[in-house]
Amino acid sequence: MTENTSSSEITPLSGEQLNDLVASFDASQSNRLAMNAVTAAGIDKVALNYDRSRLLQRRFSVTVDNGEVTHQDRSGRCWLFSSLNVARFVAKKNLGVKEFEFSQNYAMYFDKLERVNYFLQDVAALVRAGEPSDSRLIQHLLADVMGDGGQWTMALNVYKKYGAVPKDLFPETESSKNTGAMNTQLRHLLHTAVAHMYADPASIDDEVAKTVAAGHRILTIHLGEPPKSFDWEWTDSEGMFHRDGEITPVEFWKKYVGTADLEDYVCLVDDPRREHAKGKKIGIEHLGNVAGGNPTEYLNVPNQFMKDCVRAILTEKGIPVWFGADCGPFMDRERGAWATDLFEYGSVYDVDFDMDKESRVRFGDSAMNHAMAFVGVDVADDGTTTRRWRVENSWGDKIADKGYFTMSDDWFTEYVYEVAVPKAMLPAEYQAALAEPATMLPAWDPMGALA
Repeated sequence: MTENTSSSEITPLSGEQLNDLVASFDASQSNRLAMNAVTAAGIDKVALNYDRSRLLQRRFSVTVDNGEVTHQDRSGRCWLFSSLNVARFVAKKNLGVKEFEFSQNYAMYFDKLERVNYFLQDVAALVRAGEPSDSRLIQHLLADVMGDGGQWTMALNVYKKYGAVPKDLFPETESSKNTGAMNTQLRHLLHTAVAHMYADPASIDDEVAKTVAAGHRILTIHLGEPPKSFDWEWTDSEGMFHRDGEITPVEFWKKYVGTADLEDYVCLVDDPRREHAKGKKIGIEHLGNVAGGNPTEYLNVPNQFMKDCVRAILTEKGIPVWFGADCGPFMDRERGAWATDLFEYGSVYDVDFDMDKESRVRFGDSAMNHAMAFVGVDVADDGTTTRRWRVENSWGDKIADKGYFTMSDDWFTEYVYEVAVPKAMLPAEYQAALAEPATMLPAWDPMGALA
């Protein structure tokens, strides 16, 4: 073992330095004023840019009405909620109803069951290949397993294989609304299985089978037993009664959502790092949910191209657009707003936060962490310049404009990372790029962050 000399190379903070820091702080009247305000009211209320907040318009030249917003409660299922919000818009039109909601619990049940299998098979192959248990890869996979987050492609993998059901036929449970305790038990189950794999590699196959069965049992205890088929009947917005009779979840999905061809969508990302060329496909190693499903891959494109695609879908097709963003920066949750100058943190602290998007990604300051749906855009009179965006969130209707948020166009540039769009709308060169092998990035790369 080599001697750890790092601590001796770090200069300690001296008493004299601390005294100088205190004296410098106390000498500034603005520091004292900021301290008095922030300790009493909190940083967001003090830093809020009053003029920007009141002048951010909530009107849009194009709006797609998707009805009442949904609520993911205390779970990280935003990617499922937002993808099903796109799907329910299609289903409502096909059913002729004003309000409809898919069961997010049903989608999560099968996503987590598939992830149990995917993780076990993935780690089993690594163990057999001699991957050390303390390697960065194994430790990352162990730390990251059984969260709630996901991607558009992962959601569609679930819907293609298992379909979807109306929410009232497989409603929320205590554990679907608050997933923490269930996830802890599933994580403990999978950690135990990996420990057993390393202790006895000869029994890996038995361990995988036993753990998949246990995972299924835990999920069913927490979430209920999902229906294999159901009788579907409804009354449309004109008061007409309809009956389909018995139908499976896959048949239901194909009949009422299949017309939108969501399975033919592709994911566009804005990876701002210069070493990752635009117009090329990237993928993330060891990231997925359904074994045998579509791989989690993206086409890296300019941010402006993403905007152009979303604008075109909203204005020409009139359908919501799924996207992923870093939702925390410059967010006014209560008023439902995002703008890059909505808060003046630097002015309060007298600090210049000068990183650009590339630097924020490269140095761990920003990554996608939340998925939503675009349902409106304000387009300038030239017909192409986008000014602001209307967003359907999944945080309930007690905040924002009954749950709908407004995003400035500059915030889209800086903090939106991914959108899902029809493959058919891409130009020929991007279509060709999709056919090429993806540049695979390691499992811990920020582009593998899950919403």
